[in-house]
Amino acid sequence: MSRDSEEGVGRVKAPNRRSGEIFARVIDIYGNDRMRVFCEDGKHRIGRIRGKIKKRVWIRKGDLIVVNPWDWETETKDKLGKCEITWRYKKNEISWLQRRGKIPELLDLNNIPV
Repeated sequence: MSRDSEEGVGRVKAPNRRSGEIFARVIDIYGNDRMRVFCEDGKHRIGRIRGKIKKRVWIRKGDLIVVNPWDWETETKDKLGKCEITWRYKKNEISWLQRRGKIPELLDLNNIPV
């Protein structure tokens, strides 16, 4: 039996870079399925929970998530860009990703600029 199956980690979803998905952290929760997220590219965005996972997953402040930034949204300096939240990682998946060095240091909870 391998170590991964003992911890309950089967497959861990990685962001699909070809379709534009990136890692992000939840900073604030606004309600109405909207949140402020800090993405691995260093930008703050307004994230919207995707309809497919809306009723199935509870997302809290500080969670590691996968987002898909909207490329059709024109960003201005006084208005935040938008993105769609497509996945939330559980604690055991986050520790698995950290051990393998997949999570950027920018997304460490202590490094996030507010």
